[in-house]
Amino acid sequence: MIDPALLVIAKAPVAGRCKTRLCPPCTPEQAAALAEAALCDTLASVLATPAARHVLVLDGEPGAWLPPGLELIEQRGDGLAQRLAAAFEDAGAPSLLVGMDTPQVTPARLGSGLDLLRHGNDAVLGRAPDGGYWAIGLREADGRVFSGVPMSQADTGERQRARLEELDLRPAILPALRDIDEIADARAIAAIAPGGRFAAALAAMGLDDEAWAA
Repeated sequence: MIDPALLVIAKAPVAGRCKTRLCPPCTPEQAAALAEAALCDTLASVLATPAARHVLVLDGEPGAWLPPGLELIEQRGDGLAQRLAAAFEDAGAPSLLVGMDTPQVTPARLGSGLDLLRHGNDAVLGRAPDGGYWAIGLREADGRVFSGVPMSQADTGERQRARLEELDLRPAILPALRDIDEIADARAIAAIAPGGRFAAALAAMGLDDEAWAA
């Protein structure tokens, strides 16, 4: 049995290039700071989760936010579907891949996804309430998994599940997690994980629920 790797696919937190849907009320600089905090929380949970390897698949340049203990792979491909396929190909399989948009994710949640791959499941999928998905795992890298699946749409998660089943890869389903798209998502996630860097960053900007309620 090959122990799975744990991957994070992320965009370097640079103003104007990430979390632009948070603007307004955020400035581009604030959106980038929130993206960095979310990424740091995610990476902390990833590094606290036992796995064969811990890999960051990055679009952009690493900064002071990058902790030790991570392998670094550069993203490649045009569009998210190609980049996901390339991430599994470059990192090797089996692997569980998550994004940087769920800073509330815990080592226990990540560990359960890895266990599903360890115990013979061909694929793992963690859906998001907005119709997308926050995690996908594969025992074998196969670019066909992402072929024809439209990304960042209301039916992306369902289309991805259907595509896996078309390839005779019945996915084990992880519990849903909300990801950060708009400011309402950011506030809801900060309330779920109030002790994280993301919640602290949102509060420091005066953009959390308590500040707006006042």
